[in-house]
Amino acid sequence: MTAVEVSVVLPAYNEADTIEQTVSATLETLASFLPEDTYEVIVAEDGCSDRTPEIATRLANEDSRVRHVHSDERLGRGGALEYAFERADGETLVYFDTDLATDMSHLEELVNAVRLDGYDVATGSRWMPDNRADRPAKRGIPSFGYNTLVRTVLRSDLKDHQCGFKAFDRGALETLLPLVQDEHWFWDTELLVKAQRNGYRVKEFPVDWTPKGDSKVDIVRDVFGMGSQVLRTFWELSVSPRITREVSLGAGTMLVVVALLLMTQYLDPDRVLREMAGAAPEIIALSAVVYAVSWPLRGVRYRDILVSMGYRERWGFLTGAIFISQTGNLVFPARAGDAVRAYVIKARRSIPYPSGFASLAVERVFDLLTITLLAGVVMIGLAATGSAEQLLTALTGGTVGGDAASSGRTAVAVAAGVGLAAIGAVVAIVASARSDRNLVRAVIGRLSSDSYADYVAGIIEGFVGDVQTVAADGSAFTRVGIGSLLIWTFDVITALIVFEAFGYSLTPSLVAVGFFAVSVGNLAKVLPLTPGGVGLYEGAFTVIVASLTPVGVAAAIGVAIVDHAVKNVVTIIGGIASMAWLNVSLTTAVEESQSAEAIEPETND
Repeated sequence: MTAVEVSVVLPAYNEADTIEQTVSATLETLASFLPEDTYEVIVAEDGCSDRTPEIATRLANEDSRVRHVHSDERLGRGGALEYAFERADGETLVYFDTDLATDMSHLEELVNAVRLDGYDVATGSRWMPDNRADRPAKRGIPSFGYNTLVRTVLRSDLKDHQCGFKAFDRGALETLLPLVQDEHWFWDTELLVKAQRNGYRVKEFPVDWTPKGDSKVDIVRDVFGMGSQVLRTFWELSVSPRITREVSLGAGTMLVVVALLLMTQYLDPDRVLREMAGAAPEIIALSAVVYAVSWPLRGVRYRDILVSMGYRERWGFLTGAIFISQTGNLVFPARAGDAVRAYVIKARRSIPYPSGFASLAVERVFDLLTITLLAGVVMIGLAATGSAEQLLTALTGGTVGGDAASSGRTAVAVAAGVGLAAIGAVVAIVASARSDRNLVRAVIGRLSSDSYADYVAGIIEGFVGDVQTVAADGSAFTRVGIGSLLIWTFDVITALIVFEAFGYSLTPSLVAVGFFAVSVGNLAKVLPLTPGGVGLYEGAFTVIVASLTPVGVAAAIGVAIVDHAVKNVVTIIGGIASMAWLNVSLTTAVEESQSAEAIEPETND
């Protein structure tokens, strides 16, 4: 029996009307240039809901050159192709879209580029000078924009990354596939980009192409899906390799130094230092004790979250895990400490990684909602008393110096965006938890008609489902909510005690503004724009306090710096003690947690 040399995969999702004609045309074209019995055609039927599986099975029974590879569930475009390629017999692996938009006269050139000419990858192109492609504006403009973005951001030399007409050498593809993360529409692009980055020979040649069917911009697929994947791949290939711990700490230190130098342009640093030097150390020490009291409350709240998800742990251990993770957030970039907590409870209590990340997500939602509500209540009070106008004047530079106002504007803008997003997310999640309808898929379905929406919906549903576990349990929701309110109240009280240390009496007005300033400052530092939120917190705090109270700018900055420093010092001391108690290395935890996404699926047995 002659060995199969070429395997052609036809990705099929609900193609009952065209699949038989496509298979027939493919066999006829392959027979025109390949020896008999050296090729096969595989229908990669991806969880279809129409008659495609029945037709594919019949075609395979009628012709030994045809095979049917079935998947019970949707794998996505890239996932279905990988699944079929793993089961193919040929050394040259080919696929093209079943609508036959690319002229089949190019199939011989595609196959032989890999089979005979020694290329590792070959791809048709609709954007080379010699091709003929009938591209209406609604297809051509998005395609041109997308390919320009990929060439610019991902440094690709190819003109067209999404033409569904490609061939691969089996050895090269088997090496590349573990590097490709996307399983849907971005699969082609990511594979081509990484093939180039890894030195494989890629041939791009012009093809004649005629669009089949209608096409339109799809918000979920094109904007959320493709755009986010371009950014993810850019980070993976161009940014992440350069971010060592030393670089991160160095860059973070430089940001803080630059911020301090800029501060000298609009404020005498000696004045700030004098204000800080005049603070009562015993009262500052008291603020540290008060802030430390809030940490066991964090452990109790986290225990309640895990209990609602089916895991029972002691609050003392969980407090230590939180200390370690928050210390990681102060030391490492991009909130890497969040993943550390998932590692700690996995390594010490065998709680699966997915559960660890889900519980952390629930905690973050409650944190954001609580902080937003605290800020919102005070903002309503400010509006009622007319003080909101003073804040707006400060943000435009009217009462607070230029760079301080700029920092405050940035911080308040970030805080407002985060707060609104938190409220919207929680309202949607709670409403969904109380409803029998699947609101996630309903909303995404309105935005997108593409099959990629199923993939996106699945990711969001996983997160929403974990939050709903708590939201649907009235008792758990109440306990976690009250715990969050107490935790952030202690955070504000710590700042108010620091005001006392600076010699300011706690009038009702200062207490209200203190609640607002701390809440907005904490919202501002949610995005990991600086190490530990240094700069954003102080900026928001200063511009609010200086514009709404008799406290001067220098004193407000001093209070903000000391308040933030007290909280960070308590966190680091607790983190070091917890690492010693639980025998956890922070660097090891970060390294281990980076591969957490590949860990086994969650079980709640």
